[in-house]
Amino acid sequence: MKALSQWFERLSTGWMVLAAMIAFFLFMIFVLPGQSALAEETAAGAGSPDTTFFYSRQDLYAMADSYGEDGRSAYIRARFQFDLIFPLVYGAFLITSVSWLAGRAFSAGSGWRMLNLIPLASVSFDFLENITASLVMARFPLPTPGLDSLAPVFSICKWLALGLAFGLLLVLPVRLWLLRARRKV
Repeated sequence: MKALSQWFERLSTGWMVLAAMIAFFLFMIFVLPGQSALAEETAAGAGSPDTTFFYSRQDLYAMADSYGEDGRSAYIRARFQFDLIFPLVYGAFLITSVSWLAGRAFSAGSGWRMLNLIPLASVSFDFLENITASLVMARFPLPTPGLDSLAPVFSICKWLALGLAFGLLLVLPVRLWLLRARRKV
């Protein structure tokens, strides 16, 4: 894990961070609104595992039921089109940004620099959530024991890791500012 963290750090030059940030914001402005509208239409007010922090396996089956056959097909299609790309886009933005900031906020060799792996955890849990929820949707009305219980766990883990990663984008600049302020005194 340390080698992966260090590789992310080497990759995260100022230009790479800027490119990932631009890609993220362009995706948020031009792609996400259309996908959100499509997902809302498909969900027909029933909610979606992707946007829900906490749900049970029973809630997942209720969503699958309310989507209908066409809605479940659209949900699965979106997970293997849009939701393959979006985690990579936000992951690249978060990994490079956190790596760049942590590399300046902590001394070489500090274990705190491995905070740059938190965004990778979010992306991983996002993919796991998409796979398990899609399998439940694909098999519905048949039950999918095990995966139906894992999908909600993966969702919670995704949201927690994502919140931590974005939190780091707030905390790390403050640490950098405090370090620089201390040096001037």
